[in-house]
Order: sequence, then structure tokens, then C-alpha cells
Amino acid sequence: MARMSALKDRLRTDLTAAMKARDEVRSSTLRMVLTAITNAEVAGKEARELSDDDVVGVLSTEAKKRREAAAAFAEGGRDEMAAKEQAEAEVIADYLPAQLSDAEIADLVTAAIAQTGAAGEGMRAMGKVMGVLTPQTKGRADGGAVAAEVRRQLG
Repeated sequence: MARMSALKDRLRTDLTAAMKARDEVRSSTLRMVLTAITNAEVAGKEARELSDDDVVGVLSTEAKKRREAAAAFAEGGRDEMAAKEQAEAEVIADYLPAQLSDAEIADLVTAAIAQTGAAGEGMRAMGKVMGVLTPQTKGRADGGAVAAEVRRQLG
């Protein structure tokens, strides 16, 4: 196989360190993330080595799962489970690129609308605008938040 992604290398190294430090939350979260990465590598017709961008995609998905689970547990009054999911999300966030602020997302959306010439088209242009934005915001912003801002500016 080809050279391993640097991010995956860092995750493995940090897992070893967390195990030595007996940091239960960090080591179990990193184990879970590395398993998700391995599953992504063997999914599909043939096994492949993930690039750093692919690993960031897996991490984003895992972080989103944790945030949604934490919200669901909190809503159901299971605070200890919500806290566990939140702690896992924070561990994963350490490996993600810095998240975009709402103002930065709004600026990117404005620029994308101008770039695609979608200003007068309304909601029909949503796909065109999202197509430009998705590569720029991948791993750096929640897709739902980006889509909501696009809807707000187009609507």
C-alpha cells in the first residue's frame, strides 16, 4: 500500500500516548475514529488508502454523529450520556481544521452567489451555489449551517 496519511499517523501516535496516560475518553474515542477510517478504507469495491482530506471527511462525520447524539441525550434528560458524547466530540474536534464562524460562512456564501451569477435565480440556484461552496467548507463547517445560509441569502 501507499504512504499512510499524516493525519492517520498522528491519530495512531496519539492513541498510543493516550493509552500510556490511561486517558480513557481519548483512547476510546481515537480507537473508534481509527475503526471508522479503516471501515471507510475497505468500503466499496476495492480497499484503498485514505488521503488526509478523506480522513478529515470521516472525522467530520464522526464529530457530527457525536454532536447529534449529545443533543438527543440532553433532550431525553440523559445528561451523563450527553456529556460523554460531548467529550468525544471535543477529542475529535482537536483533529479537524479550525471551524468557520457564521460571518465567514456568510462571506463565502455571498462570494459564491456572485461567482455563479445566482443572485436573481432564487432557490433554483441552490445546487449551483452549494457545488461551489462544498469544497471550500468541507471539514471546516457543518453542511446544514452552510445550506441554511445559502437559503437565507437566496430566499
